[in-house]
Amino acid sequence: MTKRVVLRQTPGELAGVVAARLLGRIAKRTADGKTVHVSLTGGTMGIEVLRAAGRHPQRSAVDWSLVHVWWSDERFVAASSEERNDVPAAAFLDAVDLPAANVHRMPAADGGLDLDAAAAAYAAELARFATDGATWPEFDISLLGVGPDGHIASLFPDRPEITVTDEVVLPVRDSPKPPPERLTLTRPVINSSKRVWLVMTGAEKASALGLALAGASYRSVPAAGAKGTKRTTFFVDAAAAAQVPPDLIDGDDD
Repeated sequence: MTKRVVLRQTPGELAGVVAARLLGRIAKRTADGKTVHVSLTGGTMGIEVLRAAGRHPQRSAVDWSLVHVWWSDERFVAASSEERNDVPAAAFLDAVDLPAANVHRMPAADGGLDLDAAAAAYAAELARFATDGATWPEFDISLLGVGPDGHIASLFPDRPEITVTDEVVLPVRDSPKPPPERLTLTRPVINSSKRVWLVMTGAEKASALGLALAGASYRSVPAAGAKGTKRTTFFVDAAAAAQVPPDLIDGDDD
C-alpha cells in the first residue's frame, strides 16, 4: 500500500489540518450512525492536534455518543502525572460531549495493578468492544507520533516488543525513553486500523521519516512497519520533510 505524505510549513498549521481531518472523518462516520473507535497518542504534536480539535467548530458536527477513545501507549505512572498521555488530553475531552464510559484510559501505576496485570486489563477492555469474533475493536483512525529513533507508541527499535504478534497489549520495562515502565499496543493491533496517521515535525525527525518511507525494516525503524488497512498517511512539517522526494508529497487525504 502506498504511503502518503501531507506537508504543511509549520507545526501549528499541521496540527490544524490533522485536527480538521480527524473531526471530519469521525463526523462522517457518526452521521451514518456508526460507532467509531479512535486510538490517540501523546507527545508534543499528539497533544497539539487534540488542542486544535478541541477548538475546532467541526467538533459540534460529531455525535460523540458513538465515539470511543483509546490510547496506543501510556507511561505507567500515577493517574494524575503530567507524564501520562491522557492527562494533557483532558482539555480536548472536556471540550467535546464524550461520555465518560467511552474514554478508555490505560491503567495507572497507582491503580492497584502491577504492570503485567495492567496490560492484561487493557487487553480485556479492548476485547469487550470487539465484534465478529475479534480480540479488539477495529480502529477507524490510529493517530501516532514518531520519535527521532523511529519509535511508535512504546514500540522501540531493536526491542522484543516490536516483533510480538500474539498479544494485544504489552508491558514495557527498561524503556530506552523515560519513564522506564510503559504499556503499549502491539504492531498487529495498530496495523488493523483502517487509517494510520503518523504526525512528525522538526528536523530531528527527518531521518526517521526518510527511512520509514524508504521501506526500512520495522525492527530497526518501527514507523516503517505502521500500515493502515485502508490508508497510511504521514503528516509532516517542512523541517521533517527535508529528505522526502517531491513526488511523494500529497496535497490531500481521504
